Amino acid sequence: MYEVEVKVPADLEAVRTRLEARDGTRERAIVQEDTYYDAPHRSFVETDEALRIRRESNPEAGSDETRITYKGPLLDEQSKSREEHETAVEDGETMNAVLTNLGFEPAATVRKERERFALENGEYDYTITLDSVDGVGEYVEVETEVETEADLESARDGAYDVLERLELDPGEQLRTSYLGLLLES
Repeated sequence: MYEVEVKVPADLEAVRTRLEARDGTRERAIVQEDTYYDAPHRSFVETDEALRIRRESNPEAGSDETRITYKGPLLDEQSKSREEHETAVEDGETMNAVLTNLGFEPAATVRKERERFALENGEYDYTITLDSVDGVGEYVEVETEVETEADLESARDGAYDVLERLELDPGEQLRTSYLGLLLES
């Protein structure tokens, strides 16, 4: 599975209004806390990989969920597309203990409030996420998933089109992760 993602800084209130005017479907609001880990056997900064435990709460539904995610290196120079593997974890604290006992060390935690919308665009369904990231700022992410690398370019072009429909400039795209932005600040 490949994640195609484009992220730009934005005024979230203005984008929310544009999404509603363009029939974007609001899905949910969530709070995420992502703890990123350093590996004992290689530098994820050098290999452009990431390993994280994500704790997600949905205040509207009164639910909580924990997932572990591995993200591979970026696949192109035009977006944040990368291979991604993710699975649910029953107990985040136990998963943290497993990782730390294996020599993985927590590097940083990123907290964000997210509001998700769905929007169809051509052959792909896109998730538009309005992010308010503690210590970093406000951003919009447009993403979809594809099965093969051959689909990356068309999905990325569709994400650019979604940004333009929301009156955002794909040229302002940031390929730096929220973790990277937090560490830079």
